[in-house]
Amino acid sequence: MIKQARVTQTFLDYVQIDSETHFEREMTARLVADLEALGLPVTTDEAGKAAGSDGANVYCHLEGDPNSDCILFSAHMDTVTPGKGVRPQIRDGYIYSDGTTILGADDKSGIAAILEALRTLLESGVPHRPMDILFTIREEGGLNGSANVDYGRLKAKYGVVLDASNDVGKIVSSAPGQIRIYADIYGRKAHAGSDPEKGVSAIQAAAVAVSRMRLQRIDEETTANIGTLSCVGETNVVQDHVTFAAETRSKSPEKRKAQANHMVACLQEACDALGARLEYRLHHSYQSYGFPDDHPHVRRLMDACRRTGVEPWTTYTGGGTDGNNFNAHGIETVVLACGMEHEHTTQERIAIRNLVDASQVVYQLMLPDT
Repeated sequence: MIKQARVTQTFLDYVQIDSETHFEREMTARLVADLEALGLPVTTDEAGKAAGSDGANVYCHLEGDPNSDCILFSAHMDTVTPGKGVRPQIRDGYIYSDGTTILGADDKSGIAAILEALRTLLESGVPHRPMDILFTIREEGGLNGSANVDYGRLKAKYGVVLDASNDVGKIVSSAPGQIRIYADIYGRKAHAGSDPEKGVSAIQAAAVAVSRMRLQRIDEETTANIGTLSCVGETNVVQDHVTFAAETRSKSPEKRKAQANHMVACLQEACDALGARLEYRLHHSYQSYGFPDDHPHVRRLMDACRRTGVEPWTTYTGGGTDGNNFNAHGIETVVLACGMEHEHTTQERIAIRNLVDASQVVYQLMLPDT
């Protein structure tokens, strides 16, 4: 069955491979080599060119029991910064970095669990369902790798993405979609001391607009946030250009659209009132999804957790994953927690127990329908 020492070593090996988002080439090569070493057919794509990466998405398909649905297992290979030179350390049953970098459990814990389940399955020789394995690039910062997957290569009807915090057993069965708002506000320069009335302050227009926006928590399923509001200049000049970038997320497409329109309207009204000019664009980053607890795929995951000795529970998250894009392409996908804690920080850690549990759940999901 699942070998704790092996999955732990696999994870330790992977986190020591630098793969900050945009720079996943070495991790791509390692995953290709590891899958080929198992005798499996492996392909890559050209997604890096479109997604802004030196790596590629990695695909592997295994035929299996024709009476069972094909299932997709996926995790992303990129990390946030600072992710170069990770030096993992084991203390009290947990794996940490040395405190100067992130650990990379987000999301190399998911990759390690999938590889360990595959190794165990192939060693056992037991029948298994058809499956697609997909490791993506550039998930961090916009789900760019999965947005550029060649979906014609995938046969799966259902999918499991291993990419959530908390103990194994947590199933993210619904998640929001996201709209990003990018804007430029143009005013008119003037000397701030001698002729300020001849100027139109882009900063003032932006400030008025932001003061009128509903932001942060809008309701139980809708949020909004400004990430960039930027203008750098001298105090003796009425500044004529501000850049603005923001987002809104909601499980409801209608609420998501309404919040984006509200934020744009605030920008436009402020610019009109002060004589500034607005240029903007909306980017629909990913769509929301949601499955009830009695959905067959959710029940399948819950049963696999229980067979492993893990008590499952379903939840809604405010974040997006590659699962959003898989659902948008017709692969009914939920997200399974794989034990990462304090991800995106230098305090990130994972319990070795969770690496083992995640591997066991994936192994159970690989078995044919009974």
